[in-house]
Amino acid sequence: MKDVYDTLLEFVEILDELNVRYAVMGGLAVRAYSIPRSTWDVDLTIGMDRDDLPRFFEAVEARGYSVPEAYTRGWVDQVSDMPLVKFKAYCASGTVDVDVFIAENDFQKSLLARSEIMTTEVGPVSIVTAEDLILLKLIANRPRDLIDVADLLFIQGKLDEDYLKHWAKRFGVLETLEERLANRPTERP
Repeated sequence: MKDVYDTLLEFVEILDELNVRYAVMGGLAVRAYSIPRSTWDVDLTIGMDRDDLPRFFEAVEARGYSVPEAYTRGWVDQVSDMPLVKFKAYCASGTVDVDVFIAENDFQKSLLARSEIMTTEVGPVSIVTAEDLILLKLIANRPRDLIDVADLLFIQGKLDEDYLKHWAKRFGVLETLEERLANRPTERP
């Protein structure tokens, strides 16, 4: 049975073996930059052409994960203009969802280029920058994401606000970003 860290490690190993650039996002990235919180999914962005997805799927299946038939037939989901394929890992406590975004737009390509190697519970992995994580959370705009944004802004302190505002404007979340920046606490522990 796998847990979220086993699943992350296996996907990182797969991507390393395939020589595919990746960056961890979502709750696992929040743990690297902010107040640690529970998460039961793995979110990644990968630098891979859609034509190469079959070899990725083959490697994922070789590790015991199932690939939904729709993906093997060429279908790819879309979330906020970002292509996505999903997997599930089954573990003792339930399932671990794995969301893999395919870097096709300029923001995703920038996100991958800016990613940083950080030490995590599974060792060194590539993680999105705090700025890119904030942007992703603002785009998702769920209550948990907005709490993550507040925590990230509080813990991180100085951020590249020009970069944040540039992409926030492109994704239509500039007003929300500016509101969050204006209301962040000025004193940190």
